[in-house]
Amino acid sequence: MKICVFGASSAHIDKIYIQKVEELGERLAKCGHSLVFGAGGSGLMGAAARGFKRGGGHILGIVPSFFRDDGIEQLYEACDEMIFTETMRERKALMEAEADIFVVVPGGIGTFEELFEVLTLKQLNRHDKGIVIFDIDGYYDGMEIFMETAYKRKFITQKCRHLYENYDDIEKVVDYVQNYKPEHTPWQKLKLGD
Repeated sequence: MKICVFGASSAHIDKIYIQKVEELGERLAKCGHSLVFGAGGSGLMGAAARGFKRGGGHILGIVPSFFRDDGIEQLYEACDEMIFTETMRERKALMEAEADIFVVVPGGIGTFEELFEVLTLKQLNRHDKGIVIFDIDGYYDGMEIFMETAYKRKFITQKCRHLYENYDDIEKVVDYVQNYKPEHTPWQKLKLGD
């Protein structure tokens, strides 16, 4: 399975995030999965790539050419394949198309935007791919409170609450990836207004 990892490119984050994402990447690669990601060499993008590399997984990096040309971000040079795009939109579209499932690790506004885009597309039945958040050290606790508030105040439906899973344990994330089957997900059983 091709796993798209969305996460921070910042190199200034606590080492616990780096260690956990590297460990997750290695575990997923050893299960026979490959990585699709934004080709970053630092932060959690770099950690995911190093973990997949250590686990023997294939790595596809997708990045706008201006990242390389303008030196915006350090790229992960050990990708098995690298695709350069013209725009950020094209990059995201290719990552989404190439992926079989999405794993979201801690990140900033770019990661939030990627997460909410794949959630929105899933809600609109544009894909039925799995989406799982690896919630390291309670990073996404505030988002979960926000999502519950949005549901209680009727800005989102119950169906939205079932579009993804959120786990703080590597074993549960790996289990989700290994066993995800679109036709068995609770969100599909709910009506549009639920």
